[in-house]
Amino acid sequence: MNPGKKDEDAGDSGMFYHYDKSVVLQEARAFNETPINPRKCRAILTKIAFLLYQSEQFQTKEATETFFSITKLFQSQDIALRQMVYLIIKELSTIAEDVIMVTSSLTRDMTQKSDVVYRPNAIRALAKITDASMIQGIERLLKQAIVDKNPAVASAALVSAHHLFPSSRDIVKRWANEIQEAINSKGASAQYHALGLMYLVRQHDRMAVIKLVQNYAKGQLRSPYAYTLLIRFACKVMEDEDSTHSMYDLLESFLRHKSDLVVYEAARAICNLKDVTAKQLFPAVSALQLMLVNHKPTLRFAAIRTLNRLAQTHPAAVAPCNLDMENLITDANRSVATFAITTLLKTGNEASVDRLMKQISTFMAEISDEFKVIVIDAIRALSLKFPTKQSLMLNFLSNVLRDEGGYEYKRAIVEAIFDIVKHIPESKEYALSHLCEFIEDCEFTKLAVRVLHLLGQEGPRTSQPSKYIRYIYNRVILENATVRAAAVSALARFAVEIPDVRERIKVLLNRCVDDSDDEVRDRAAMYLKLLENDILGKKYIANDTTYSWAALERNLITYLNDADEHVREFDITSTPVVTKAQEEAEHQRARSALQDAIPTLRVSAPTRGGATGGAAVSPAAGSAQPAKSAVETEDEVRAGYAAVMKSVPALAKLGPVFKSSKAVELTESETEYVVSAVKHVFAEHLVFQFNCKNTLQDSLLENVTIAMQIQSSEDPSASELAVEAVVPAPQLIYDIPGVIYIVFQRPGGISPSATFSNTLKYVIKDCDPNTGEADPEGYEDEYLLEDMELVVGDYIIPLPVLDFKRKWEELGEDNEVVETYSLTAVTSIKNAVTTVIDVLSMFPCDSTDVLRDAKTVTHTLLLSGMFVGKLEALVRCRMAFEPSSGVTMELAVRSVSEELSERIANAIS
Repeated sequence: MNPGKKDEDAGDSGMFYHYDKSVVLQEARAFNETPINPRKCRAILTKIAFLLYQSEQFQTKEATETFFSITKLFQSQDIALRQMVYLIIKELSTIAEDVIMVTSSLTRDMTQKSDVVYRPNAIRALAKITDASMIQGIERLLKQAIVDKNPAVASAALVSAHHLFPSSRDIVKRWANEIQEAINSKGASAQYHALGLMYLVRQHDRMAVIKLVQNYAKGQLRSPYAYTLLIRFACKVMEDEDSTHSMYDLLESFLRHKSDLVVYEAARAICNLKDVTAKQLFPAVSALQLMLVNHKPTLRFAAIRTLNRLAQTHPAAVAPCNLDMENLITDANRSVATFAITTLLKTGNEASVDRLMKQISTFMAEISDEFKVIVIDAIRALSLKFPTKQSLMLNFLSNVLRDEGGYEYKRAIVEAIFDIVKHIPESKEYALSHLCEFIEDCEFTKLAVRVLHLLGQEGPRTSQPSKYIRYIYNRVILENATVRAAAVSALARFAVEIPDVRERIKVLLNRCVDDSDDEVRDRAAMYLKLLENDILGKKYIANDTTYSWAALERNLITYLNDADEHVREFDITSTPVVTKAQEEAEHQRARSALQDAIPTLRVSAPTRGGATGGAAVSPAAGSAQPAKSAVETEDEVRAGYAAVMKSVPALAKLGPVFKSSKAVELTESETEYVVSAVKHVFAEHLVFQFNCKNTLQDSLLENVTIAMQIQSSEDPSASELAVEAVVPAPQLIYDIPGVIYIVFQRPGGISPSATFSNTLKYVIKDCDPNTGEADPEGYEDEYLLEDMELVVGDYIIPLPVLDFKRKWEELGEDNEVVETYSLTAVTSIKNAVTTVIDVLSMFPCDSTDVLRDAKTVTHTLLLSGMFVGKLEALVRCRMAFEPSSGVTMELAVRSVSEELSERIANAIS
């Protein structure tokens, strides 16, 4: 077969598709022939590389034999063959045994005086086969290579150092002078890799990182890639400073750099800053606007994509670019055109909607489903922004719903129509009619079920509900079992809410009793029985409440894993009940949080495995997850900690955890010992969990514990708290977390507020940072930590209520306590809402934590929660904002006891 001719049956594998591993290994015997045939050996090595790329499994013996036969090819001086040898050595090094035997050959090649092209390959291969115990043997060679005049050699050494850093960070840190010299070299790639390695070495020293950025921002670098790294380092510094823009001027100066890459990176970084103002955005948007008319498609795409993202949060800042973006609608690159028109939809005004919709229709057929989804999401947002245009939007969505497309595309359209129905009531009947037509010829079962569910919810509330019954019953006749079952449920909903059609629907449900599918039959029979009683029908068919599914799952897992619980029935009353509106609001909030999340540079230090107690810290970790409801977050965090504490004998007997608070930092992140604390509330106990980490490489801590004392308290019952047990950390090894538990007994279920002083006590021993071996002798020492407060909110968990007004009236005024506060330091109603929720740790009811207008000056916040001991409490918080005096707040609390109401009302002070 001609190698240059493409075999149509070979697919993507080309000429190698028919090769078998055993055949290739037989051919590898050619490596032992004398003289060596470079061309033949290169072809065999290519086949081996292909098999490895195809995830072919090599046994250890096979890999070892192949590896050592390949080493005989070092006798050949053919450059291309030598480069292939290095490649295969790297691939087989993780499978074969005794790969260090080839070290001498690789060392000889990397120290060649002549600038042969395979020196960088030799360096990378040598670093790949070297483990932590052998790195000292090649340290001198790598340090020399880092400062080599050949940029390719220096880059290879620097990249190898990157890979060696996780296992040998102490040795790599000693190369700081050589890395510094490489940054000042003339090679662009060497500068880029050296700067990245220098940050890796200094990433835990904030001041060193700031100095690194400031020193090299003065124009000493030649590589634009290195400047992009500097920009990302600056963003990381500002991210750790809690929204302060200390390096904004530095980022703004990079907007005038001669490299488009640097300019774009700086503009993107400014657009991604938290709490950025319109004034700060202006130079970045201006730079991106110039890129929109650039002749390079990649630059236009990058600029319009960044502006598209910025338009979600700052549409007014992007509006000046509208004219340039309109010109991109006809761009030959359909990706650029898609982003341009979706950005215009976010920044345009109501007058331009008609024109934009016509332009969208012209190219929808020319773009992929992925970009169609982006367009649909933009149209959904636009329809909610301009409700008067809802008919135009629905016509467009119904037209594209009839076109060909995948599931995700069709789901995006249906979701958009659902949102329009929910937020624009006058569009309901028109939208439902389009959805009825859609399910007549819907190929996706999931979408048909969702539409039928919506028809069951919204159809009975329309002016002519009976017209939807025909569409629903057609699904019973023509569709699969899953859709038929959903249609039966929708029919039952109509029967409950519209008495006039109940008898006719019963006739239809009687026909469904003879269905071939058991689920359809069972649903029909159950609904027919429920419809005989109006109260039962409304309770079980037209019920708008549901359980918190995350809480229910956790409670069931806990019940199944605890054998002692199996003697009694599962208590469903312990699971919070929420309205479906609340559930949907939380899902929407989670989706919004996920869309608004801005990716930033995150360099995580590697963690040594096998750390005792490391899992105990995990529930508090993780910051890039989408937002969840207060109930789900509380429950998941509590379950995570509870699972860990059940493995500790001293804690397992305390019973279920009522509340686990957020972690509180008791030290600065740069100190030698990093300690954070978590407060756990049990029925009759308090448990303080201290997560500790030793950041000193040359020290080992043993018998680590915490001495806690009540420093101050206005609650007389605080003196009754008594230490019942202490679970120390046996030792704290460098950079491996450890956990300490202090258990206090709460006699009589007391719940005092207090401030505790904390002192870390331990035996410290010197140890070798390279081997980790500690001296046999040590001495006792202690380390003073920050004080920790135990507050009212630590005893309260968020608890949703179905009807706040009814529950408020049920509790009555007998135990009501009202307090008035003047929050002079709070600058807006939004900040006051966030502060009150955080302090009281309660659930915001009726979505009162969401402010429709950021400039609102009056607001009422409704909160509900449960105090330890299963004591329910409600809070009504009325707020008024004046720029001169801040926020004035009236806090009213109702609960089952006046004492509890008073404690909650005084928690703000």
